[in-house]
Amino acid sequence: MTTGYEWRGDFDSAEVEALHAEAFGHGGPGTDWRTRVRRHSLGWVCARKGGVLVGFVNVAWDGGVHAFVLDTVVARELRGAGIGTGLVAAAARGARAAHCEWLHADFEERLGAFYFAACGFRPTAAGLVRLD
Repeated sequence: MTTGYEWRGDFDSAEVEALHAEAFGHGGPGTDWRTRVRRHSLGWVCARKGGVLVGFVNVAWDGGVHAFVLDTVVARELRGAGIGTGLVAAAARGARAAHCEWLHADFEERLGAFYFAACGFRPTAAGLVRLD
């Protein structure tokens, strides 16, 4: 069974929340992902296998030429199968079609091989301020 990727695909917020809870260890009352991404994002990519949401990435932007992948998530049992790479590739296509010139990602050091080797990102200097 192949995995399908859809730019700005339809999804149920509970599906995305379940993937996030599995990937990032948080649960509780669900986030209204549909409203959030429709209000604040350039787009998002849904990965489905047999009709089941198995991956998701949000693509934020600055309203101009910079897009940002946020919270790339893949169902635990399918990690390492190329779905994350497919999500980021579809995100890049969607951002390029929207005339973005740059696609950014920030990530934990342990994910460097995924973003650099598998997805083609290049290292760059960046800064971060924790606000809480």
